[in-house]
Amino acid sequence: MSGIVGSKLNIRGSGSVATLGTDGQVLTSSGAGVTAAFEDVAGGLTWQAIETGSTMTAVAGEGYWVNTTSNACTITLPSSASNGDEITFADYDRTWGTNGIVIDSNGLNYQGDDDSFDVEYGTDGQAVNIVYSDATNGWIPISDDAVADVPSPPPNDEGIFGFGTTGSVTAVTNLVSNSGVVATDTAGVGTVRKGIAATQYGGDKGIFGYGDPVTAVTNLVSNTGVVATDVTGVGTARDNLVACSYGGDKGIFGYGGTYSSLTNLVSNAGVVATDTTGVGTARKYVGACEYGGDKAIFGYGSTGVADVSMTNLVSNAGVVGTDVTGVGTARNAVKACSYGDDKGIFAYGYVGGYQSMSNLVSNAGVVATDVTGVGTDRGYLAACEYGQDKGIFGFGESPTRVSTTNLVSNTGVIATDTTGVGTGRNGLAACSFN
Repeated sequence: MSGIVGSKLNIRGSGSVATLGTDGQVLTSSGAGVTAAFEDVAGGLTWQAIETGSTMTAVAGEGYWVNTTSNACTITLPSSASNGDEITFADYDRTWGTNGIVIDSNGLNYQGDDDSFDVEYGTDGQAVNIVYSDATNGWIPISDDAVADVPSPPPNDEGIFGFGTTGSVTAVTNLVSNSGVVATDTAGVGTVRKGIAATQYGGDKGIFGYGDPVTAVTNLVSNTGVVATDVTGVGTARDNLVACSYGGDKGIFGYGGTYSSLTNLVSNAGVVATDTTGVGTARKYVGACEYGGDKAIFGYGSTGVADVSMTNLVSNAGVVGTDVTGVGTARNAVKACSYGDDKGIFAYGYVGGYQSMSNLVSNAGVVATDVTGVGTDRGYLAACEYGQDKGIFGFGESPTRVSTTNLVSNTGVIATDTTGVGTGRNGLAACSFN
């Protein structure tokens, strides 16, 4: 008998009538009479609440979003199963590559192997659909594919320079168009300060944070370039630090203050986390930028004893690596930005005098030797990406305060000076937004 949808089926037997009237309902009978039971067909897996624990027990017929952002997860399968039993596990937050799942087949075979074998899945975006066959082969994955494409955030189209000192601290900002044109001053919002840092977050927004007067206050930047009022500071108050994005949609503040290496992560919602113990040589006046599409690099700076050129790579999970031997001229007051979608550039700075030299960063985080400087020698400036794949250095001290800018092409070539727009100042910061 074919299924009936949208109508009722009356079944008569032994003087009684049974009505079947629910879409997908199935009748089972114990005989010719009316002794019958009605069952609703679920129509697929029943998906459960998001699982965040380090262990869980799975049930046949259910689907599980497994969030391993904070920890790996060991999954215990049912101790008994029947042919056709099905379970699905899916990577909720694309973190299985960092914290994977381990499946314990709990006495049953898994793809023909007994449960003494390790069954692990560790690819970001992966989903595993398993079906039970029989005692010989047990559970068999009928699909274990990864989602190939991560949703891409909007490109870094525009930028913003903000805060700094003209001799007096300020909160003035200047927007940068997607063609690299700097706008006139926008009245400042938030606590005036210098020695500040800024980074993009959330794929299309920005955040200014910390600075002198020594504070941990932050100010969010909308995806239209509007700076918000102060957000109460989190983490150690400090100045002359640096920040950059990582992971495609998050950010990190690092170094600065009285020569430290501690960091503070920024979520993709713009929330700043408490201090992470520092890694690498403590220093300030460092530069930082994104590279490789989702990773970051801190570089150069002053230890208080000497200028250095060492770098520290940041993984796409925000973990800072140990010191990498420096390449290029050791200096402080340097700045950096990304270009070309996946590469970076450090430029300008101070060592025995103001500099304009630059050092390119490959998409693998390798820093190149010095490139002869272009534009006005200066330090204590700011830089950010614009136009999706280009960069801009701007403002700074030379030794007078300037508003000069220098565009960076999508091949990492720095252009000659562009006449400054807006109030000349140093100790400012910049980030991109969309």
